Amino acid sequence: MSKIKGFNVLIVDDEIEYQNVLSIILEDAGYITNSCSNGLEALEFLKEKAVDLVITDLKMPQMDGIELIKAIKEQYSEIQVIVMTAFGSIESAVSATKYGAEDYFVKSNDMDELLKKIERMAKLSRLEKKSKILLRNQNSEEVFFDTKNKEYYNILEMCQRTASTGINILLLGESGVGKEVIANYIHRISDRKSEPFIALNCQNFPETIIESELFGHEKGSFTGAVERRIGKFEEANYGTLFLDEIGDLPLSTQGKLLRVLESRAIERIGSNKLINLDIRLISATNKNLTKEIQEGTFREDLLYRINTLTLQIPPLRERREDLPGLIQFFVEKIEKDQKKIIKSIDERVMKFLLEYNYPGNVRELRNIIERMIALSKNGEVTINEILMPIDIPETQRKGCNVSENLTLREARAQFETEYIKSALENANGNVSRCADNLGITTRQLWNKIGQYNIDK
Repeated sequence: MSKIKGFNVLIVDDEIEYQNVLSIILEDAGYITNSCSNGLEALEFLKEKAVDLVITDLKMPQMDGIELIKAIKEQYSEIQVIVMTAFGSIESAVSATKYGAEDYFVKSNDMDELLKKIERMAKLSRLEKKSKILLRNQNSEEVFFDTKNKEYYNILEMCQRTASTGINILLLGESGVGKEVIANYIHRISDRKSEPFIALNCQNFPETIIESELFGHEKGSFTGAVERRIGKFEEANYGTLFLDEIGDLPLSTQGKLLRVLESRAIERIGSNKLINLDIRLISATNKNLTKEIQEGTFREDLLYRINTLTLQIPPLRERREDLPGLIQFFVEKIEKDQKKIIKSIDERVMKFLLEYNYPGNVRELRNIIERMIALSKNGEVTINEILMPIDIPETQRKGCNVSENLTLREARAQFETEYIKSALENANGNVSRCADNLGITTRQLWNKIGQYNIDK
């Protein structure tokens, strides 16, 4: 009999000896027990302490089992109930289920039968609690899936239609648009939702380490392998593996990944033992993989494997109708995170937040709101707080355009150049920190520095 700890049981029986015996048996099985001698005592106890299950006799003085069940279900609907009865009163026990009791137990039967009933209820209770936590987490991110944008709505609908099919999905879009949020959403509404969701950013690891991260390794398989390591594929087995920035995988690793997807099995580095896989793969990139194939940096056959369905996530600037909801969500969330109360936000700040182009997308929006709340004084956010960390050019501060004689491309280049210069200055020349502030990757920032010939 497996033990399920942390499950609280209240025993209600006027026979003290039976109370004690039952209490010993349940505590030995790992349950927490308390006892009462009648229904009135039980209701008083429930006012003070949380209980998962009540096991009650039917015939008791002052308040019988049926009346107790009615009161419990009226006041504490989440508490489960098992009715105990003598052999000759089984009909009464069965009738008790009409009033809300989940099950009954005949006292003369083997105690293992009762333990099995309790174990089943304990497992069900644990699953329900996990579901409530998951639901709360989903509700806290509901703003990401409550969209007024038609294109984004169609993508979410496609996610819902294909979530439980198990097909490999490729998510495309700029950095910061929320590709991992979408991947997690697909997992949560799929048949694999009770299994792991494992994410790996392929850009974060050099070629010498990425294969160990993906496939794992055995102790002593290479210099520095001091212990066995379980890779992300094995860790995500039966669940979902999300490979972000898959376009940055080295060609040699792409070939091994292709073999894994074809064989549905992996071998840890240093081992010849096959580990079978049952996995859902979701990949993402902000690169043009067709162009990468033409340039010889991405395998065409791997692309066919990972993109049974391709979803292009629109940038934030193309779904401005969702900005008010996102701004409110981040303000409320970051208020709690930073333990601050925001009483007012300057109209010019809101105008900026609603009109800004967000090259770093949702990630940049969050970063901006984090900074403005951190720098707020006396619960007020003014235009100075939002512009201080990254000094927007004076033209932007006044709500004017950059030089009218420039083409749109030239104006954007001028704006980005000044924007990045100011961001680098505020980050004291630290490129990694500056990239985080801008909501883009370090590589993207280096590309911009080279493109605009910026002296960092």
